[in-house]
Amino acid sequence: MNRLRQFWNYAAKVFDLPSLLALIRSHRPEAVIPTAALSASLFLAAVLRVPSRLQLESETRRKGWQRVIGWLRRISDDAFAYALERFNLEDVRAVLVHINQTLKRNKALDSAKIGGLLIVALDGNEQFKSRARCCPACCQRQIKVSDDSGQIVEVTEYYHRQVYAQLHGPNLSTILDLEAIRPGEDEAAAALRLLGRMRRLYGPRFFDVVTVDAWYATGPFVKAVQRLGWGVVSVLKQERYEIYQEATALTRDQAPHHHQWEDRAVQLWEARDLSFTDAAIGPMRVVLAEEQWRQARRVGGCKIVEDKQSSWRWLASRELDGYPAQAIWQIGHQRWGVENHAFNELTQHYHLEHCPHHEPVAIRHRGETTDELVRQPFR
Repeated sequence: MNRLRQFWNYAAKVFDLPSLLALIRSHRPEAVIPTAALSASLFLAAVLRVPSRLQLESETRRKGWQRVIGWLRRISDDAFAYALERFNLEDVRAVLVHINQTLKRNKALDSAKIGGLLIVALDGNEQFKSRARCCPACCQRQIKVSDDSGQIVEVTEYYHRQVYAQLHGPNLSTILDLEAIRPGEDEAAAALRLLGRMRRLYGPRFFDVVTVDAWYATGPFVKAVQRLGWGVVSVLKQERYEIYQEATALTRDQAPHHHQWEDRAVQLWEARDLSFTDAAIGPMRVVLAEEQWRQARRVGGCKIVEDKQSSWRWLASRELDGYPAQAIWQIGHQRWGVENHAFNELTQHYHLEHCPHHEPVAIRHRGETTDELVRQPFR
């Protein structure tokens, strides 16, 4: 527990974390356990990767834990479940915004910049699914499975999927916010709602560019992000778009730009001033990339080195016209961070796919505590 106390003191000194957690309110009539003690316990559970509420209850029996959170009694798993349904999510989010703003003021995010720009990657991730439990916020889908007799039957599966906004750099990755995809809603709608809230909470200049997968490469999405004040870099896979065909034709006889990135040899082409679905968006640019590298793997105990190759196309909005093709290429690859350094790490090490309490507010609170607070450099 000495290490826990050291960590808590560091978080208090750098981020004023205990005071911030004390500002979180909950809608609990005649509450006995202070909300600050519950918030502190849930935060420490995320940092220490506590897998369940029952295990968290066991941790709160420890004297060192009790001294840190300021509540000298055990907290039951039922108390956590009851409180999780009644936390004020706006207060929780305000704590997270304050922490990320502190990181930026302390220059911790500078290593994530590309050409002086801070890049936010957006992507959706399914948190968990069930065929037995559901809540009002569950999305639904019909899937076909085999029953006990081997017959194929159709059943309803319930699931929760969220859109994450992440800043990723070589020394630090931090998730700025997340937004649940509502039943019957597509991912882009949730992403735009998330971006609108982030503009209000963080301000229009906290970051500069949004990078997304091909799912988002539509005229309405690009135009909406531009109106919010940011540039867009999107993967371009839709061959049906005229801009895809035009970029292919315009770069066919163009000499590529060569550069080396780690172990990859990269060739880049670009086509500028192309129209994309809506004149209000303005001219767009397409950057094409061919990447080659060698990758080792083991087969039957023997090491085999194979030649690998990949091809990419990125669509860049006019806000990035002053940046070279190599910068667009780097920004496009920045989206990998949300998969490799957010979803994978949070699933493998922080129990992201486990649902301790299946209730809409509890799911959001748990997700934001785990996905944002634990991914800071003071852990």
